[in-house]
Amino acid sequence: MVDDDQSVRRGLGRLLKSAGYAPETFSSAEDYLAREIFEGSICLVLDVRMPGLKGPGLQEALEKRGACEQIVFLTGHGDVPTATRAMKKGAVDFLTKPFDDEELIEAVRRALERAEKQLRRRGERREARGRVDKLTPREFEVFRFVIMGLLNKQIAAELHTAEKTIKVHRGRVMQKLGVTSVPDLVRVSERAGVSPARKPA
Repeated sequence: MVDDDQSVRRGLGRLLKSAGYAPETFSSAEDYLAREIFEGSICLVLDVRMPGLKGPGLQEALEKRGACEQIVFLTGHGDVPTATRAMKKGAVDFLTKPFDDEELIEAVRRALERAEKQLRRRGERREARGRVDKLTPREFEVFRFVIMGLLNKQIAAELHTAEKTIKVHRGRVMQKLGVTSVPDLVRVSERAGVSPARKPA
């Protein structure tokens, strides 16, 4: 929780502890940015207006460093443009003080659920990229043509080589990526962020 009002921090802390969470409190965005980065799932309950760096500014700073925090904004002012911008940038919710306790707890639950999914996707992407990085440059070329849906003969024509050579490369690609079918290969490419090769002219 990041809020410059001590009474709000104390009240939020009691509420979230009663819901089974382990809250940490910070009196400013700067204090939060100075904390050691936590690699697990985080819901950040964040006040919009504070001295120094404001809530939306902290949201932008976290976005730039690729953080996994999922944000629930709190505000004492019904600022529709600020709420719209925050939600477009990925905030889970934007609650106006005084808020309903159950509404906040539900928003925190959704935020943590989203954070877990994002962390899982990042882990899958890292693992897939690690496998793809084992490919040689030529194997990577063949990989991109295979996920495009081309046959060995077509890939050989594209790369100006023999079909049997492509067959060998294709087998090595499947082995290194730990898959046995083209659909599995496509799934690895999606997780790793690899796009198919260009369409043949």
